Amino acid sequence: MYGSFSVSPLIFYLCGKIYTIKLHQINKMDLNILTAISPVDGRYRNKVDILGDYFSEYALIKYRVFVEIEYFIALCELPLEQLKGFDLDKVEDLRDIYRDFSVEDAQRVKDIESVTNHDVKAVEYFIKEKFDALGLEAHKEFIHFGLTSQDINNTAVPCSLRDAIHDVYYPLLEEVVAKLDELALAWEDVSMLARTHGQPASPTRLGKELRVFIERIQVQMDLLKGIPCYAKFGGATGNFNAHHVAYPEVDWVAFGNKFCNENLKLERSQITTQIAHYDNYGAIFDGLKRINTIFIDLNRDMWTYISMDYFKQKIKKGEVGSSAMPHKVNPIDFENSEGNLGIANAIFEHLTNKLPISRLQRDLTDSTVLRSIGVPIGHSMISLKSTLKGLGKLLLNQDAFNRDLEDNWAVVAEAIQTILRREAYPNPYEALKELTRTNRKMDQELIHEFVDTLEVSDEIKAEMKRITPHNYTGI
Repeated sequence: MYGSFSVSPLIFYLCGKIYTIKLHQINKMDLNILTAISPVDGRYRNKVDILGDYFSEYALIKYRVFVEIEYFIALCELPLEQLKGFDLDKVEDLRDIYRDFSVEDAQRVKDIESVTNHDVKAVEYFIKEKFDALGLEAHKEFIHFGLTSQDINNTAVPCSLRDAIHDVYYPLLEEVVAKLDELALAWEDVSMLARTHGQPASPTRLGKELRVFIERIQVQMDLLKGIPCYAKFGGATGNFNAHHVAYPEVDWVAFGNKFCNENLKLERSQITTQIAHYDNYGAIFDGLKRINTIFIDLNRDMWTYISMDYFKQKIKKGEVGSSAMPHKVNPIDFENSEGNLGIANAIFEHLTNKLPISRLQRDLTDSTVLRSIGVPIGHSMISLKSTLKGLGKLLLNQDAFNRDLEDNWAVVAEAIQTILRREAYPNPYEALKELTRTNRKMDQELIHEFVDTLEVSDEIKAEMKRITPHNYTGI
């Protein structure tokens, strides 16, 4: 009686009055952080807003325009016979098409696409409109000359991926590493009980433990930087068929290599189908995933240290740690980071496994998947910023470190045993095993009593008695 959502407009009765609501008013809300479906575009948008310059629909269109314009310029510089009349003074005017590319320009492309139902063809028609405005009508059929849409997609996307990683991701990653380095230096002399298998182990230093993560991150970052971004550029099925039939005298392979390497700063895959191999995409995503895994490890360790009271956290006035327990200051930044890293890695895993697989010379599954590249990078950036925030809130609780060391004098047994081995003392491991593997509490007094029973010189006994859980920290 109240109408159906299958008809438009929807008519219903309320308090004796007739109301009419157009369905688009129900089903379509203005996009903002409160109505976005993805938290990357909603709750966390302010943390990753810059990625819109690389992975949004606007950015993808802009990068496509960039490739098409640079390709046309490269054809003019070849030069092809029919393009010898092109005024090279117009080159910078052409480059202004992508340099000044606006959201309104992107909307014009989308308007064209609503008719063509083809996104790359819409870019071609948009550029042709710009050529008309510049008085270059005679040359506009050489826009997208001999190309397939994947020659544009598989050059535009790696350009955007490369630029985002270099311009945005690396600087943030290096900022986190710098913070870790700062803390490692500040805490380099803080003795800390190590735990292997969750049990007390030979003491270490807090600064050194942070440097473990610094080294791991830097090694993987260097490996990631060494992976080139490859492009597919070779016509409909990778053989320059259309190019060769039109201009058989041109070395199109050499042209394609030069265009990709010099104009686009990409490596060109030499033998392809219609689409990119995507194997190097997989290598890049695996590299990002390995770095994320290191940060998951770091987040869990810092979370555990906070739970052990090794760290307090800076309190911000007005913040609430629990809706029920007012005393709580939760390690939410490390938890937030870990959660987002898990989402990022799950998507990276899918990208790595899916993209290199395509039926025969090409299917369309890569096209929709490529549009999600920015999502895991967004979650990775959210994570890095959360970890950075968490590190900035840590307050060293020296008493907790000292207390833990004092409660675990058994860890110096390794040191005493090793000195006894050096002195050829009979069965030192067994002697220390009998001392330490009991339920009796190990403390300084008990250790020193044991040392006094050993048949070694007073100098050796003094050497062993100088060892404490606080100074037995190695190099």
